[in-house]
Amino acid sequence: QVQLVESGGGLVQPGGSLRISCEVSGSIFSSNAMGWYRQAPGKQREFVAIIPSAGNTNYADSVKGRFTISRDNAKNTVYLQMNSLKPEDTAVYYCNAELREYAYSPYVWYWGQGTQVTVSS
Repeated sequence: QVQLVESGGGLVQPGGSLRISCEVSGSIFSSNAMGWYRQAPGKQREFVAIIPSAGNTNYADSVKGRFTISRDNAKNTVYLQMNSLKPEDTAVYYCNAELREYAYSPYVWYWGQGTQVTVSS
């Protein structure tokens, strides 16, 4: 069974840094795009960043220049390095990934369970 397992969330002071990770658990044939979303209390889930299997990354304007998305294809893991964190970055962060389990199956989007990031002094 394929799952996305996030880790690395926690409490950090404003201006601090944090790196969160998301690993694909289970056997897959290949992966396409991988990304991050976040949801703050009382708000809708919003796009944060995406990294395709090849090509340029893309970021929400609110995090551009502060966050960096990267991936390790050998480990089937996507990372989000967050610098210069602000209280408004507080949210549950969800990873998603477009995966294909078998050579003959279509690509399907999977979601992680979320990891809490709290920015507060």
